Amino acid sequence: MEAQTQFLELQTIGRQAKETEPILGILKEEQKNQILMEAANLLIQETEQILAANEKDMKNGQAKGMKDGLLDRLKLTPERIQGMAEGLRQIAKLPDPIGEIMSERTPSNGLEIRQVRVPLGVIGIIYESRPNVTADAFGLCFKTGNAVVLRGGSDAIFSNQAIVETLQNALTKHGVPAEAIQLLTDTSRETASAFMKLNQYIDVLIPRGSASLIATVVNNSTIPVIETGSGNCHIYVDEGADLNMAVEIVFNAKTQRIGVCNACESLVVHEKIKDSFLPLLRDKLSEAQVELRGDSSAAEVVPMKQATEEDWGREYLDYILSVKTVSSIEEAVAHINHYNTGHSEAIVTENPEHAEQFLREIDAAAVYVNASTRFTDGFEFGFGAEIGISTQKLHARGPMGLEALTSYKYKIYGNGQVRG
Repeated sequence: MEAQTQFLELQTIGRQAKETEPILGILKEEQKNQILMEAANLLIQETEQILAANEKDMKNGQAKGMKDGLLDRLKLTPERIQGMAEGLRQIAKLPDPIGEIMSERTPSNGLEIRQVRVPLGVIGIIYESRPNVTADAFGLCFKTGNAVVLRGGSDAIFSNQAIVETLQNALTKHGVPAEAIQLLTDTSRETASAFMKLNQYIDVLIPRGSASLIATVVNNSTIPVIETGSGNCHIYVDEGADLNMAVEIVFNAKTQRIGVCNACESLVVHEKIKDSFLPLLRDKLSEAQVELRGDSSAAEVVPMKQATEEDWGREYLDYILSVKTVSSIEEAVAHINHYNTGHSEAIVTENPEHAEQFLREIDAAAVYVNASTRFTDGFEFGFGAEIGISTQKLHARGPMGLEALTSYKYKIYGNGQVRG
């Protein structure tokens, strides 16, 4: 009986989301922007209530023994709520892509054919322990005329409920149905599984979280999925690198925030500079008590735990860094392409030919020269926020902003043409 009730509730949520689709699709840009600004202001006004809800989630997470990296993802602060609000303001300032004419052509039959950007429809998002995703998802989906149904993790349920309620208040104040954003309050696996099969209402499903969560959605969903992958991000320190720059880049990418998918998890070092570079890096990383796990060549220079095959492909989300030594940029590229997750990769080098080779040959959504991988982010890329970072190659790749949440249709103008 309980399962049947959950199924009916899901059907209701899906139907309500679908019913808002035509309303959202015709909202003017000015209306959307007003509501986004209202939502940003309400998030700030409700900071105290949102933090109180988040504190419940944090206490539950600590009681369950959540890792520091996951607790970091879960934690909200006044500054992070300010960041959520600023993300909505930035989205409001961005041009509305809906209605944009992507291309025009007039073939020999005289028809005027226009390719025009339109909403995807109803977007479902399954995510874990990151309540900031709730606001980002709303902002991007709403600006592009999409309804959104969210299934957050049980770890963040109180935070997500408080945020969604605030966002719904902004909608209703301007006469837009609150069902433009909905949250599944039942976070059971059974409901998540049923949600993945709600293809009569949900047009696309986006998972954000661990590799296991993403794999579960990809393997079980009957809804088209935009895959956002985990981040085993590498930094390759080339033989022609500025070593002091390299130390600062690796330190930032590894320690600035450990619980995110664009943090550096794997270091690749050219053997010609390992003797001078690794001691410098060890001293810097010791400030954050980062554990090194490396191959025998690296361990000859700096004492460290022996890396296993699992270490080369692992997203730690912890103060741990694998270290691989190589004899050439070709070996570095081969190692990275074998073990990476298609997310973000970086080279530190003063050799422009090596930089271009790395940019050309590395297979990833974002490839950097002399910069931290931590910049792979919708806000940092100027998108206002992001719905996720796609590691697949169809439709969207990298940080997904407004355009990634649109499709297109063809508008055809004729003057009596018939096909012979």
